[in-house]
Amino acid sequence: MTDTANTIPSSTFEINDENQSLVLSASRSMRDTVVAFTGKWTLFAIAALSIIAIILIFIFVGKNAIPFFQEHNLKDFITVNDWHPTADNPEFGALASIVGTIHITIASLLIAVPIGIFTAIFLSDMVHHKIRNIIKPIIEMLAAIPTVAYGFFAVKILAPWLQNTFNLPTGTIALNASIMLAIMALPTIISVAEDAISNVSREMREASYGLGSTRFETMFKVVLPAAHSGIIAAVILGMMRAMGETMVVWMAAGNANNIPTPWWDLTESVRTITATIAGELLEAAHGTTHYHSLFALAVLLLITTFILNLISEFFLRKAKKIK
Repeated sequence: MTDTANTIPSSTFEINDENQSLVLSASRSMRDTVVAFTGKWTLFAIAALSIIAIILIFIFVGKNAIPFFQEHNLKDFITVNDWHPTADNPEFGALASIVGTIHITIASLLIAVPIGIFTAIFLSDMVHHKIRNIIKPIIEMLAAIPTVAYGFFAVKILAPWLQNTFNLPTGTIALNASIMLAIMALPTIISVAEDAISNVSREMREASYGLGSTRFETMFKVVLPAAHSGIIAAVILGMMRAMGETMVVWMAAGNANNIPTPWWDLTESVRTITATIAGELLEAAHGTTHYHSLFALAVLLLITTFILNLISEFFLRKAKKIK
C-alpha cells in the first residue's frame, strides 16, 4: 500500500512568510492577550452603559411621575376625557390622547402592513437578487429621512390635497398623520419580514412544489405560516415606530384634544400622547402638577413600548429558529 503522506507535496507544510513563526514570541503573545482583553471589556462597557441608560430613563421618568399619581387616581387619568391642566380647576383626563395614539397607530398599520408584507414577499421570492440588492437599500433609506421632513411634506403637500379632494375644513387630520406614519414604518416592516421569509428553508419550498402546489399556494400556505413569528415581530416593531413618533403627528394630526365620532373616522383632528408631551412640556412650570402629569403620560407610553419590545424580541427569537 502506498503511503499517502509521501504523495503530499512538501511545499504544503512550508511557511510562506519566512519571518512568521508557529510559536508566538512572549511580546506578541502578551500584545494579543492585551488587545483581546481590551476589546472584550470595551464591548462589555458599551453594552453595560446601554443597560444603565435604559434603567436611568425609567428612574427619571418614574420619579417625576410619582408626585402626580400620589395626588390623582390612575383610573380617572386614563378614562376621563377632560384635559385642562392650566385652568383654575385643572383637569387631567388623558383619554383623548390615548385614543388618538391608538387611532393613528392602528390606521397607519392598516396601510403599512399589507404593503410591507407583499413587498417583503416580492423581494424574497419573486425578484432577481441583483434587483433586490438595489431595491432593499433604497427602502431602508426611508428610515434615514428626518421626521421633520415628513412633517413638512404632510403639512405643505398632503394636507392641502386631502382638504381639496375630500372637501374637508382642514387637511391636518388623523388620515394625514396615518399615511405619513405608514411610510415611516415601512422600512422596518419590510426589512424584518423579508429576513423572516428568506430564512424559511429552501427544502420546505421544494417539498411544497414537489407535492404539486403552485407558487401562490407555496407562499401563502407554507412559507408565510412558517415565517409568522418574524412577520409578527415586524408588525410589532412597525407599531412601535408609529406609536413613538412625535414630530409628524404634532404637525400633521391637527393637535385637537378630541375623540373621533364615530371612532373609525380618520377625517377628524386628533392628538397623541407624544404630541401632548412635546407641545406642553416647555410651557409647564417645573414641579407643578401639570409638569408631573406629562411624565405620567410618558410612563404610560414607556411601559407600552417596553412591553411591545419584549413581545417583538420573543417572536424574533422564534423566527431565528426557522431554518
